[in-house]
Amino acid sequence: MATLLSFHAHPDDECLLTGGTLAKAKSDGHRVVIVVATGGEEGEYPAGFVSDRSELPDRRRGELLESAKVLGVDKVYFLGYRDSGMMGTQSNSNPKSFWMTDIDESAKALAEIIAIERPDVVTIYDEIGGYGHPDHINVNRVGLRACEISGLSEVYQATMNRDYLMELMADYSVDNPGKVPDEPQSAFGMGEDAIDTAVDVSEYVFLKREALSRHRSQIGGVAFVFDLGNEDFARAFGTEWFISRHPKEKEFRTAIL
Repeated sequence: MATLLSFHAHPDDECLLTGGTLAKAKSDGHRVVIVVATGGEEGEYPAGFVSDRSELPDRRRGELLESAKVLGVDKVYFLGYRDSGMMGTQSNSNPKSFWMTDIDESAKALAEIIAIERPDVVTIYDEIGGYGHPDHINVNRVGLRACEISGLSEVYQATMNRDYLMELMADYSVDNPGKVPDEPQSAFGMGEDAIDTAVDVSEYVFLKREALSRHRSQIGGVAFVFDLGNEDFARAFGTEWFISRHPKEKEFRTAIL
């Protein structure tokens, strides 16, 4: 039995990019641990979901625990930082936000958990945090530094395969005009030439959607996922993509454990 530790920015981030890998690892007999940096205070939520935004972190933490149970996660840790919001917002400069934290300080907090759990593999995000969110970028920076402190070399950066998803979006827009923008609003993921690991999670793809559905406070922001038919959802999310620290040239890895 190995241990997989998956480091994330906010509650609900564990689902789309890594949920299948987490479920697969558990099914294969491994221990699975999630660490979440923030409480997701700045997330959008449905009208009337909470009476005050200050209630949102507790609700989102509870949703994460429900999602983790669906995926088979053994342990969930919270680092306790504040959600930083998007670049240029007032929350982004809050001294308690994850974005404003000292990298070494946060890395030491994560390294303490690594020392307890002794993972064989750690997942973080790619260097642009998937789509440029400050907290996601910091997951990359803090995660790499924590693994350096811990002497752990098996680190995989979860990402989106930009080339593959652009093809899917083009195909989908033919049958669903107006539902897909002509051009993405911002850069996302990485080109296929930068990716060296593709994990087939088709067996667990609908478990990912079930786990995501437990994040009721965030469903409005990911409504497109629930609009997709089973076939389209499986095509979009049946493979999870990673960049390893030790890429193999011209050969895709098919597993991280």
